[in-house]
Amino acid sequence: MKIDRIDLYHVAMPLIYPWKTAYGEDAAIHAVLCRMASGSLYGWGESAPFAAPCYSPEWAGGAFVANRDWFAPAVVGHDIASGEELQQRMSLYKGNPFAKAALDVAWWSLESRRTGTPLHRLLGATRDQVAVGADFGVMDNLDDLLEGIGTAVDQGFPRVKLKFRPGWDLPMLRRVRESFPDHVFHIDCNSGYTLEDRAIFSEVDELGLAMIEQPLAHDDLLDHATLQSELDTPVCLDETIVSVHRAQQACRIGACGWINIKPGRVGGLTNAVAIHDVCQQAGIPCWVGGMLESATGSAACVALAMLDNFTYPADIFPSARFYHQDMADPPLELIPDADGCPSVVASTELPDPVPERLEQLTVQKATIE
Repeated sequence: MKIDRIDLYHVAMPLIYPWKTAYGEDAAIHAVLCRMASGSLYGWGESAPFAAPCYSPEWAGGAFVANRDWFAPAVVGHDIASGEELQQRMSLYKGNPFAKAALDVAWWSLESRRTGTPLHRLLGATRDQVAVGADFGVMDNLDDLLEGIGTAVDQGFPRVKLKFRPGWDLPMLRRVRESFPDHVFHIDCNSGYTLEDRAIFSEVDELGLAMIEQPLAHDDLLDHATLQSELDTPVCLDETIVSVHRAQQACRIGACGWINIKPGRVGGLTNAVAIHDVCQQAGIPCWVGGMLESATGSAACVALAMLDNFTYPADIFPSARFYHQDMADPPLELIPDADGCPSVVASTELPDPVPERLEQLTVQKATIE
């Protein structure tokens, strides 16, 4: 399949309310979209590293430029027969997984349309539906948080994730556990702590959580392995896992009991599937996370989540949770599964951005052909 043209868009999608985490807050989600064309066919990809290099070393403006100046020119004009071949063409350039992910997801979307195969089937999935969980960022007060959790529990969400950071940590978590003693919870620390905070995690260890997500530095493996050896609660790695090799190392040294896989963070669907397979062989279960993408990017996460070793409810959100109007159509919606749990269903193909909305939200754009 020869790649004839790539259109790149850096977009800023305003949120209904700011998303607050251990590294700060975002009022809008900055993402890079890629439209990849081969003849009369095209596919879309989306990667959302956010506006500033706080979640990871990448940011949307930088990812846009990296794609415009380096990655897209390395791909356009070439016959690309597989995701692995696409990754190989970009491998001269170090790192930048979020930037590369926009091209990788677009290639898979294009290949799905070329072959007439639903994306999740193309990735190797055998199921069409998967449960999702509810997430809560740092909120203005505990009463609002408890009210939100209560609503999520009543709606049947099988688990709840809580952002956890200094000033919004143990007192918050104890209050939540007292109010909901039997529900499944885990915390996401977004690299907000160090091994000097062992005492905090020793107390967390007594509260019966499903996991502790990314407690330590975003690029660390060894300290996580040390912390995991001291806790009964599984450690989950998120920001640390940026490549297949890093996942292999984490499994080998016992740095975690879970791995969260986000297509953007690991360089696209090609690497996400490979990491899923590495973890499955090592006996490490996985779950899929998202970066508050539009329905275009979220649909790629949904397709990935259908693979067998994703055994924990996914971090995939309905469009209405964060956006007054999704950039793509149709928006992502939740439906109940056979047990009544909110879930997502794999779509035949990734939804296209609506041209007028895309134009309105675009910060900068470029074409490589």
